[in-house]
Amino acid sequence: MLATEEIRKRLNGESGPKDDPLVIAPLPRDLESDPSSSVEQFDGSAVDLRLGTWFEVPRASALSHFDVSAAAEQDDGPQARHTKTVFRPFGSEFFLPPRQFVLASTLEWVRLPGDLAGTVTGKSSWGRRGLIIATAIAVHPHFTGCLTLELANVGEVTIALRPGIRICQLSLHQLTAPSPRPPEQASFVGYRRPVLAPIHLDKWAKALIKAD
Repeated sequence: MLATEEIRKRLNGESGPKDDPLVIAPLPRDLESDPSSSVEQFDGSAVDLRLGTWFEVPRASALSHFDVSAAAEQDDGPQARHTKTVFRPFGSEFFLPPRQFVLASTLEWVRLPGDLAGTVTGKSSWGRRGLIIATAIAVHPHFTGCLTLELANVGEVTIALRPGIRICQLSLHQLTAPSPRPPEQASFVGYRRPVLAPIHLDKWAKALIKAD
């Protein structure tokens, strides 16, 4: 796992491959200001990321359940049918009621080089107030875009989320060997808004589902 100082060097272009840099934009605040500033986005071995302005909110539905195998066979995509896109500008709030789930995205645009992978974790200060963020989001080498966050309020009180707040942490891990760039980028790479990725069943899953 990369330490804070190595992350700083990578973002400043002082370390790592010159032709395949680590990028976080906008840059964490303490790279651009006085190191003694109280605004500090680095925490030991991670960098804090901020909440963006776009949300994907599940629609109310009369469906009794969501059938993964059936959804995988449909062509119109689950995002258009089961969620609606909501924009909240800076200075406003997004209210997340108890026992509700929403997709959000980071304010920062992230690009990982081929020799780094990442893990996104929720900040404990939010978790202790009932806001759960997917705790093991793997960010693969060569990922490019804003990270999609899975937010759930498991508390008993509505939580007001403000775009721009520090919402999660990104830890970076050094690979033992650089990962080759995939021939085709994944469908969710490059997005600036949260994405409900489609579900695809491989041939073995299809065969097992249809087995008597």
